Amino acid sequence: MGTGQLTRRRFVAGSGIALAAIASGTTSLQSAAADDATIKATITTGMIADGVRNVGGDLVEATALMGPGIDPHLYKPTAGDINRLSDADIILYNGLQLEGRMGDTLEGISRSGKPVVAVAEAVPEEDRLTSQDYEDQYDPHVWFDVSLWKHVVEEITAALSELSPDHAETFRSNADKYQAQLDELDAYVMEQAERVPQEQRVLVTAHDAFGYFGARYGFDVRGLQGLSTATEAGAKDIQEMADFIAASEIRAIFVESSVPPATIEALQAACQAKGWNVAIGGELFSDAMGDEGTEEGTYIGMVRHNIDTIVPALLGEAS
Repeated sequence: MGTGQLTRRRFVAGSGIALAAIASGTTSLQSAAADDATIKATITTGMIADGVRNVGGDLVEATALMGPGIDPHLYKPTAGDINRLSDADIILYNGLQLEGRMGDTLEGISRSGKPVVAVAEAVPEEDRLTSQDYEDQYDPHVWFDVSLWKHVVEEITAALSELSPDHAETFRSNADKYQAQLDELDAYVMEQAERVPQEQRVLVTAHDAFGYFGARYGFDVRGLQGLSTATEAGAKDIQEMADFIAASEIRAIFVESSVPPATIEALQAACQAKGWNVAIGGELFSDAMGDEGTEEGTYIGMVRHNIDTIVPALLGEAS
């Protein structure tokens, strides 16, 4: 998928409820652009919404459906979400099967004539990680490799520029400034990761969301659950992971803001039963960012929080 083209996903079947709601409220995109009106963008995840806000600035009103602590794998749209989708000039979502339970709704929207963009599918196929859970599918958590997230920002820029060509120069200027910040962020994460000796760079979390992070920054990533939190970790999974942690003398494991901590707490107890006291090193943001208005409520702040939590915990420096 090229970054210079607005992607419209078409499906054979769709949700009748979603189709009716969206079709009744479909706006004229050309009219919105011609009126020089603020573009209404409805977005699934906070990470994408933050990219839209950085590129679109005051020209775009970005609404994220999934706020802090929300698990996109399990999310089901509400009636209010349908209204927000209906009112939008453009809809952006991750794709790569991240928004699993929104499938029917997105299918319905894609048949209504409204532009829908799966921004993570701008990441070149050769740079995507394959799914360990589902054959012929990719790991959707591309935002954890900052260098790959730059492709997503380019896709956002192309989509907004096609929708509102008169503002393309502004979108391009905003994107260039943001991309420079992402280059600095990527370098920072790499620098911090290299503080941890390679043999200690093992990241154990609730679900397997950090594969791209591990591939980019040199961590061995282990998740109790698979790529989707729809799968559950069983007692055998916990015991096998506890054996690995104790044998490897891993200092810390991590909970995630969008996943209940029970499985990680059970893992910690299993390690203690084997004579190894592993710490819970802190909370990481995985499938959702932090609260709006905080540093962690931005993509850059979220990524910095994660690396600044992981490194001290693995080095035994965390208080």
